[in-house]
Amino acid sequence: MTKKTSNKKNNFKKQDLKKIREDLIKQKAKILEELLQIREEALKKSQKDSSGDLSGYTLHMADMATDLYDREFSLELAEGERERLYALDEAIRRIDEGSYGVCDMCGCRISKQRLKVMPQAGKCIECQEKEEKTAGK
Repeated sequence: MTKKTSNKKNNFKKQDLKKIREDLIKQKAKILEELLQIREEALKKSQKDSSGDLSGYTLHMADMATDLYDREFSLELAEGERERLYALDEAIRRIDEGSYGVCDMCGCRISKQRLKVMPQAGKCIECQEKEEKTAGK
């Protein structure tokens, strides 16, 4: 287990924070683009358009069920992307406030290794594990 440093200040240089912020903004733009694409594909097409049926006949129930499943799947993907977007916004806010790299729960520094892998992390690994265990009960 790593030794936790209880310092409510991050240990990043300004140029490092600037680079991290830029990377977070790029990730955010990519997610927004993906969300727009998912929305366009899932919500803009009629059932006939998505099935390729150009005739006036109604769709078979199995085709309708498949279409409904595809739409629900796309919306679930979009929800996950929205959660990632929120986490990125929070990380950018923490950079702007000067609290980036400090655990939201215990106030200790989040390891740079963890932030390198997951730059939007708001909790140290120990607090994240505690939260996941609590949520699983």
